[in-house]
Amino acid sequence: MKRAIIWAPLLVFAIFVAMFAFGLNRSPEQVISSRLVGQKLPDFALPGALPGQPGLASADLAKGKPRLLNIFASWCVPCVAEAPQLMALKQAGVQIDAIAIRDRPEDVANFLKRWGNPYARIGGDKQSRVQIALGSSGVPESFIIDGRGVIRHQHIGDIRPEDVPAIIAALEAAR
Repeated sequence: MKRAIIWAPLLVFAIFVAMFAFGLNRSPEQVISSRLVGQKLPDFALPGALPGQPGLASADLAKGKPRLLNIFASWCVPCVAEAPQLMALKQAGVQIDAIAIRDRPEDVANFLKRWGNPYARIGGDKQSRVQIALGSSGVPESFIIDGRGVIRHQHIGDIRPEDVPAIIAALEAAR
């Protein structure tokens, strides 16, 4: 009996190490995707994120042409990394709209001044209600919306240079 008690801490430690090793071998791909892919956008109408600029409504995204809807924030570091790719997509003829999450107009203006403005319209979502309704799990995140207002594709995280061809292909497929 004494022998078993002596080895108990080592057994507990071995179980802990085994559980840790098992956790390291699991795939890190635990992405939460929106259940709205393939469905119509939820109805929304957001005020402009910048003074004097138009806001964004779900009806704006159902006008016959596929669009990229980008969810971003001025305080989001990956959004800065994504900015050059969004400008490249705009130069390639992609129409991009945005929703600024939990942001102040002056911060959005400074962000766009510093990193460029690829957006046709920017809606301000101060309480993240539209973001949550879309099934978005964070920023940045982008959705491809077809010309009828149906979500066709979701890109979670920042758009990187290697993602640009796939985004363009998804936009073409949404036509």
